[in-house]
Amino acid sequence: MPVLDHGPRDKKQIALTFDADLTALMRKRLVSGKVKSYYNRALIDELRTMHVPATMFLTGMWMEQYPDITRQLAADPLFELGTHTYDHRGFTKHCYTLGTVPRDQMLADVRRAIVELDRADPHATRWFRFPGGCYDAAALHELAPAGVTAVGLDVPGADGFAKSPQPVIKQVLDHVQNGSIVVLHMHGGDNAPYTAQAVGPIVRELRSRGYRLVTVTQMFEGQSGKKKH
Repeated sequence: MPVLDHGPRDKKQIALTFDADLTALMRKRLVSGKVKSYYNRALIDELRTMHVPATMFLTGMWMEQYPDITRQLAADPLFELGTHTYDHRGFTKHCYTLGTVPRDQMLADVRRAIVELDRADPHATRWFRFPGGCYDAAALHELAPAGVTAVGLDVPGADGFAKSPQPVIKQVLDHVQNGSIVVLHMHGGDNAPYTAQAVGPIVRELRSRGYRLVTVTQMFEGQSGKKKH
């Protein structure tokens, strides 16, 4: 199973990617009313207003919670959608506090998310992201039959549980380079509350530096085996 952590370093382009997490615990907070929504509409509105291409990695549980929004995102030519497992558990032991998918359930977990995405998106990619970026040789072996390509990162956006937009902006702008894949989050709520406020300054500065913002597919166009499925 291939893993892509960044694009070509000789091209002045950057892929902004956004994960939509939803775990069993997050869903309980949603159902109880402790959190109003795990869809950051302000972020999506900002991306659309600024005409920013983006790749979004959605958990199966998030797609089940927001089927209409998933279809709307799929229909937007700015965006492309990939999968992020079913319920955001880790694929190695001790992956932060995410819990662990048993090895014999890994393939079924990922395929469950693929089914959800294919149901909503006629242009679904086979890009995939591991929760927490956690994987090992065993996970790569187990998921090979799924036919997905793992998309990692070289710039974590640090928007998870951020206290203000400024550290997120600084983190991204201090670390990007040609071919960078930046990871941010699009579920908002109490988990990533300042991403929408951070993305505008990030995009404006990247463009002022001469970077072209692209989807993951666009970043790897023309490279054998890395095209959109």
